[in-house]
Amino acid sequence: MWNITEVALQLPTSKASNHLLQPLWDYLLFRHYAVISSPFFPLLLAFSSYFIFSLPFAILDVLGERSPLFEYKIQKSRCPTIGMMLRTLGTAVYNHLVYVLPAVLITNVVMPSPPFPAVAPTVWELISGALGVLLIFDTQYFFWHLAHHKNPHLYRWVHAIHHEYISPFSWSTQHLSAVELMTVGFWSNINPILLKCHPLTIWTLSVFSIWMSVEDHIGYDLPYSPGHLVPFGLLGGAMAHDIHHQKPSSNFAPFFSHWDRLFGTAVTVKPTKKIDKVK
Repeated sequence: MWNITEVALQLPTSKASNHLLQPLWDYLLFRHYAVISSPFFPLLLAFSSYFIFSLPFAILDVLGERSPLFEYKIQKSRCPTIGMMLRTLGTAVYNHLVYVLPAVLITNVVMPSPPFPAVAPTVWELISGALGVLLIFDTQYFFWHLAHHKNPHLYRWVHAIHHEYISPFSWSTQHLSAVELMTVGFWSNINPILLKCHPLTIWTLSVFSIWMSVEDHIGYDLPYSPGHLVPFGLLGGAMAHDIHHQKPSSNFAPFFSHWDRLFGTAVTVKPTKKIDKVK
C-alpha cells in the first residue's frame, strides 16, 4: 500500500504547482485517496457515468410525445418500452458483475497500479492525451466493427446483440455481448497506458467517452449535440449511429467520421425543419 505520508514528501515544486489542475489533484490525493486508490474506482466511475448520462433520456423516452424534446426524436414510430429499457440495463449490470468485476480483480493481482504521481497534468497534457486515446480507439473499433459486419459468423456470435433494436436508446449503449464488452474494455484500458496518460486524464477520458457513447445511442438529434457543435462534420453523433442501426453497412466509427469518409461508408441525413407527427 502506498503511504500517503510519502506524498507530502514528494509535493511538487513551486513551478510544478502552478499547473492549473494541481489544486484538484492535491484535493483528490489528500481528501479522497482511499476512494481513488481502490481498484474498483474506475469501474464505479464508468458504470455510474453510464447510468447518470442514460437516465435523463430514459425519462424522455417514457414521456414520449408528452416531452417537449420529442420533436427531435429520430425514429418517432419506434419508442422503447419499459421492458426494453430494463432488459438492456440488466444486460449491462450482468456483464459488469460476471465479466468486468472478475477481470478487475485479476488485473489488480497480476498488474497492480503504480503509485500516483504527485504532480497533476497540465491542461494541454490532459486534452492531448485524451484526444490521442480517442483517435486510437476510434481506429481500433472502426476496423473491428467493420470486420464483424462483413463476417456473418463474427456478427452472429459477437455483435448481433447490439443490433437487436433498430432504433437505439440510451440504455442500449451497453447492450453488448461479453466478447465485445471485454474487447472494448481492453482497448480502453491499454491505450492510456501506451500513451502514458496521467490518472486524472484517464478518469476524465472515461467519463467523457461514456458520455459520447451514450449520446450516440439516445435516438434524439438534439441541436446542441456534439455532432452539430463540432464543425466540418468531424463527429458522427446520434444521427450517424441511428442511421447505422437502420442501415448496418454504414457509419462504423464510434466517435469521429474520417474513417467512414475514407472507406466510403459514411451516410448522413440532414433532418428536415418540419417535424412530421406520428400517425
